[in-house]
Amino acid sequence: MRPLEPEYGSQSERSERSVLSPHSSVLCERMVRLTRMRETLALVPSIRAYYADHPADFISDWGMTFDPRLAEIGRKTTIPFTLFPRQRELVDWILERWTSGSGGLVEKSRYTGVSWLCCAFAAWLWLFRPGTVIGFGSRVEDYVDKTGDPRALFWKIRMFLDMLPKEFLPPSYDRKQHAPYMRIVNPDNGSVISGESGDNIGRGNRASIYFVDESAFIEHQEVVDAALSMTTNCKIDISTPNGAGNAFYRKRHSGKIPVFTFDWRDDPRKNQEWYEKQCQILDPVIVAQEIDRNYEASLVNSFIPGNIVSEAMAREIRETYLVGPLIVGVDVARFGDDKSVITLRRGRALIKQVVLEKLELTDLAGHVREEIEPYRRHVTLGQIAVDTDGIGAGVADILRQWFSCVVDVNSARRLSNGRDFNMRAFIWREMREWLRTAVIPRDCHELRTELTALRYSYKNGLLLMESKDIAKARGVHSPDRADSLAMTFAVPVAAETIIDIPINQADMYVGY
Repeated sequence: MRPLEPEYGSQSERSERSVLSPHSSVLCERMVRLTRMRETLALVPSIRAYYADHPADFISDWGMTFDPRLAEIGRKTTIPFTLFPRQRELVDWILERWTSGSGGLVEKSRYTGVSWLCCAFAAWLWLFRPGTVIGFGSRVEDYVDKTGDPRALFWKIRMFLDMLPKEFLPPSYDRKQHAPYMRIVNPDNGSVISGESGDNIGRGNRASIYFVDESAFIEHQEVVDAALSMTTNCKIDISTPNGAGNAFYRKRHSGKIPVFTFDWRDDPRKNQEWYEKQCQILDPVIVAQEIDRNYEASLVNSFIPGNIVSEAMAREIRETYLVGPLIVGVDVARFGDDKSVITLRRGRALIKQVVLEKLELTDLAGHVREEIEPYRRHVTLGQIAVDTDGIGAGVADILRQWFSCVVDVNSARRLSNGRDFNMRAFIWREMREWLRTAVIPRDCHELRTELTALRYSYKNGLLLMESKDIAKARGVHSPDRADSLAMTFAVPVAAETIIDIPINQADMYVGY
């Protein structure tokens, strides 16, 4: 049973507390509880033993938090950290991840108290579990620890500890001595909370549990993941979305790690009126990213908005008139983890994509031929567009031995159309316009990610797409599927009048 239940005191005392503000009422209950505990010191060991196994109760019974927004309405900014149901579920979920050594990912909306909750959980571990090492990391050092800054994680942890009754603090603990910059030491049980930032995350000592705050915004996410894989068995990634294609996005949608989703609707302090107000005062990208948790719509400077791709995936193939020859795009892998992709498109429909790895040029050309042949019974072959900016030229030469409609596409070639810096910008622009009325299969999840992941800029007033190297530097994998589809727009092909194939008789519509 939970110790020192709050239903004590005379009826008049309880009635008096019930008319106070919620925070004042909680503080009165805590004072009664604390007085009783101090009057009966023999209870302290059993109380501590209970809280050692019930972190959510400890945080809710004794924790304090800070909300500067309350100053706007004339209320105190330091308030009791009374947990609502979803917050309790998160505490229990983190505890399960830690005890099982499995780690996980927390996908959150803004202002739901997740960072505060992780700091409070870390303080509980530091107090009640001897010898634990709790790590915190964020992309900027000031977000981990900065004197006097409530945004900093260590400011939150120190404040949480400072506001606890002395009965729960280590007897030898001295804040000045044991809570220096980026480190908080429990002198009585050996537990430590330490901090790191940027690419240094995971470079320190081994940790019992490690919290990576705003994980999706770390510049080199895969470097951090690799370092932490050798440092801890329990890594908790916490973040709002920051676009599609990065490591946080891939982990969230991989199905390989536990995910805890904290939506704004889980917070009883928020309602539809609150949401509508946020939509009025905030930039749509911020709303998508930090409130709606929309990955495709949350990237600043994303060239292809997520809603365009979603609408293309939602359309029925029967609604799109298929006319014209079969167009094939071939993006040839260059090195490393890049993949070769063969795309088959007809009119306003993406028919099929085939992804291949680590093939010799002759083998890749052979695969292209094999993919094309079944369709030639139904549709005229209009074009095979091959990326020849690199080793792809060899594939194009081999295909010319079999087909007369092979065209070379050099995506780096400068253009003089007054709008696009190079061929890559042109074909991505054409692809974006095509998508507005096109249809793509609903199972093209990887393509969806790649289409919405790339950013754009302007050079001398001309559209310039983000290069693969720059995208990789921020954790986005090479958009091989998207580039392969884009290849099909490099050279216009005249439409031909052909006899439509009945949908239920053609084998080219698998995936719709």
